[in-house]
Amino acid sequence: MSLVSGPGRAKAAGSSLSDELQLMVEKHVHYVQSLDKRKDELEYWLTEHLRLNGVYWGLTALHLLGHPDALPRNETIDFVLSCQHDNGGFGAAPGHDAHMLYTVSAVQVLATVDGLDELDRRGKTGRDGVGRYIAQLQNRDDGSFTGDEWGETDTRFLFGALNALSLMHLLSLVDLSKAVEYVRACANFDGGYGISPGAESHSGQIYVCLGALAIAGRLDLVDKDRLGGWLSERQLDSGGLNGRPEKVEDVCYSWWVVSSLAMIGKLHWIDGKKLSQYILRCQDADMGGIADRPGDAVDVFHTVFGLAGLSLIGFPGLEQIDPT
Repeated sequence: MSLVSGPGRAKAAGSSLSDELQLMVEKHVHYVQSLDKRKDELEYWLTEHLRLNGVYWGLTALHLLGHPDALPRNETIDFVLSCQHDNGGFGAAPGHDAHMLYTVSAVQVLATVDGLDELDRRGKTGRDGVGRYIAQLQNRDDGSFTGDEWGETDTRFLFGALNALSLMHLLSLVDLSKAVEYVRACANFDGGYGISPGAESHSGQIYVCLGALAIAGRLDLVDKDRLGGWLSERQLDSGGLNGRPEKVEDVCYSWWVVSSLAMIGKLHWIDGKKLSQYILRCQDADMGGIADRPGDAVDVFHTVFGLAGLSLIGFPGLEQIDPT
């Protein structure tokens, strides 16, 4: 699955809106299907370090669009398994180092296509080996997780670990209470959460911290009103959402912000209609795909998170998504 941008481009702000305010389902399906057919383009190979993530994003987009079989299941499973290492982890593509983020995407893809049994049958390790790889990346002193053997710590890795382990029913392999305590240490005075203790609040980090607490059954620890206020302030006059104060809007925050609001029961604190109109203005109504902002090139990353945001606010014609 390629992450090549374009070739389409969202209509520029101020252009005719009659076509783009419809969700172009078939165009988006075709766009995702076309991404792995552009191997003669340099950008295809420059984005190899995100290949496995791209498969997850594209596959999720197709499921949201109601076309779960638009990518070949057997080829998808074969590619995922080709990315696995003997230690249980997965790399971005064959030959790439194992990392938490790619391992999480691998588990998510296999779970989505009902392929975890294939991991047990044909993988270099079964799901137990994947679980052990993830578990050994936890710091048992403070509960945090690193992305790989080199030691970078990030709340994204903590959430990813809990997400993948929960899908494989292996949460018992890690110290869940320590992980919860680490998330609590990342909370800020404004109700948000950062990448680590003391780091500024950011919508993406808020999502992963809330997701981790949701999996652990500890959303009771969240100051929902204070956080809901901070998140609702992310909506700008355009209807789009930004990631933190004084930044421009970006379609990807249609997922990070809206899913967070959904998890704390404050989804009604933003204008869903204005947000849906913004996302639809970022479509390429001719060739499919969604961009970060009107007038920019489309890509699979913004396509899936735009669709996910629309799903969360109940836009018709999309499958329902779980906010975690």
